[in-house]
Amino acid sequence: MAIDVQVPASRVFARTRPVEDTITVLFGTMLVVGVLTDAWAHVNRRSTLESFFTPWHALLYSGFALLAAWTIFMGYRRRHDVAVWWRDAWPAGYKLGAVGVILFAVGGAGDMAWHTIFGIESGLEVSLSPSHLLLDLGGVLVLTSPLRSWWAAGSERARAFSGVASLALALTMASVLLMSYMPLTQAAATKAYRAGSGSPEHLTALAGVQGYLFATVLFVIPLLLCHRRRATPGVATAMVGTLSLFTLAMYQFPAPQWTALLGATLGAALVDATLLRLDTVRGPYAPLRLPIAGGMFALCVWSGHLLGLHVAAGIAWPPELWTGTLVMTIALGAALGGLATTRNQTVEVPQG
Repeated sequence: MAIDVQVPASRVFARTRPVEDTITVLFGTMLVVGVLTDAWAHVNRRSTLESFFTPWHALLYSGFALLAAWTIFMGYRRRHDVAVWWRDAWPAGYKLGAVGVILFAVGGAGDMAWHTIFGIESGLEVSLSPSHLLLDLGGVLVLTSPLRSWWAAGSERARAFSGVASLALALTMASVLLMSYMPLTQAAATKAYRAGSGSPEHLTALAGVQGYLFATVLFVIPLLLCHRRRATPGVATAMVGTLSLFTLAMYQFPAPQWTALLGATLGAALVDATLLRLDTVRGPYAPLRLPIAGGMFALCVWSGHLLGLHVAAGIAWPPELWTGTLVMTIALGAALGGLATTRNQTVEVPQG
């Protein structure tokens, strides 16, 4: 006997139009540019940051205001179809974005109070400030609205641009407070290594290896979240390229990092091309599909990064150190792919 299950109206989410997600990405880009200017000022104009009220914060919060207004409008314009618009009118992917707007606004007010009481942060203080952490969380939630909208629509190709762009912007936003731990800002492999626990050379090399492992997790998880749904051109390139460009502008195109970031971005492009080709040849249900994707990302991107460092300044690490780092990151990426693979996994292959 068939059972007719009625779905409450509050549980049914309308779909956005592709152009709406594109507008969200446009306003999200303005927010991230504002974040870039503020991050640049923290690095290069530290002496001018004497209060909360700076031109950099003005750009940042202007970008947020536009993105927040658009996100709220996305729900408000659908208010006639539901009883309580602020609870039920959000299109698929945007309800968490609305929560992000609230968190970012609260974080902004907290940041102003924090600066007034404790002054302007520098170094690791910037990464660990509670108000900055809340701003970062809110920003990631609202920036990923088009990404969730893309997934809710079955990862259809018409929304691929806004979905991938949303992912790249959100990853960049999430990484702003993590720059100190990222190999993208470091050139540890170009520094001479000397054995001896606790020596400056040993600690520099240790931080460099840890940075590659940390960045592998940061990049591979969102790559797998997209790839398990559908192989999409440009996911790895957009993530690595956008964050690399942000890093270069923030630190004013330092050497030898710019060459290494170019190598990493080219490696990411190779990852995208290879994964698309593998899905064409092996199919979207092929064994070890996600472990191969995770391991290949680490191999291509970090090989490109190390090659760029070598071309610009020369690799000073012994072969055991840089080859071992590659092996560990490849194993980590493959392991993450294995964890992301479910026993009866189905892959969305829409016709759009």
